[in-house]
Amino acid sequence: MADRDGYIPGVPCWVDSSQPDPKASLPFYSGLFGWEFKNLMPEGPGGDYFIAYIGGGDVAALGSLPEGAPPVAVWKTYIWVDSADEAAAKALKAGGGVVVEPFDVTTAGRTAVLTDPEGAAFNVWQAKDHKGAKVVNSNGSLNFNGLAIRDVEGAKAFYGAVFGWKTLEQPWGAFWTLPGYGDHLEERTPGLREQMGEMGAPGGFIDVVAALNPIAKDDHTTPAHWDVTFAADDVIATAAKVKELGGEVVKGPFDAPWTRLAIIKDPQGATFTAGQFVIENKDLTA
Repeated sequence: MADRDGYIPGVPCWVDSSQPDPKASLPFYSGLFGWEFKNLMPEGPGGDYFIAYIGGGDVAALGSLPEGAPPVAVWKTYIWVDSADEAAAKALKAGGGVVVEPFDVTTAGRTAVLTDPEGAAFNVWQAKDHKGAKVVNSNGSLNFNGLAIRDVEGAKAFYGAVFGWKTLEQPWGAFWTLPGYGDHLEERTPGLREQMGEMGAPGGFIDVVAALNPIAKDDHTTPAHWDVTFAADDVIATAAKVKELGGEVVKGPFDAPWTRLAIIKDPQGATFTAGQFVIENKDLTA
């Protein structure tokens, strides 16, 4: 099932969750998505980092909270870059912040924790041995990343400067695009552009790398943030499992353009979305 071996700069490539007790969350994700785990950290006080696998391909990870971090579980998005140091410098120049300076993660790669001008945190990933998620867009694997933000125009300026992103706006949603990404995907999967056109995808959608989700003007509590969607073959069945596994269905399942979604909170409080592709919903409006 492992179908990816690296990404191009500007594409979300990996997700992991920092958890107060990552080991305690393993049964939840194993039961929900069928993940198998391997702890990459040696036994001791240094914390854990469990890589999750489907069919032998890595899909995500659950790790311990960084030292001094608040005890809040969260899913994090990593964006592929050629240089974590250059990406951090671009973020600062564009009005963002550097929460954690670039550092090496053994021989796996080099990363940094950055924020956009509104405070939404994300990681950049300069790959060495670890090439990001190998299994994507199938049941239990990474399907989409999205940015929830208030200052959309400010976000456009920032992410355009750091990653070269543009936007694609449709009546049913807005998206971040990376010019040329579709050419890369077409090279990997010949005929993909034609297939998407036959399904009714709008022109330029093949270049989409993430969703852009404006926070409602009357919502004064939700902070700007990045979120994660995992693919599900049957969202209704997935949501039904959540409670028995110790989690919570925050919202849904509900139908949306092209999809059926459920917003889920794991037993330690990390929130994510389960998403099912439903072509019959393509004409729905947001």
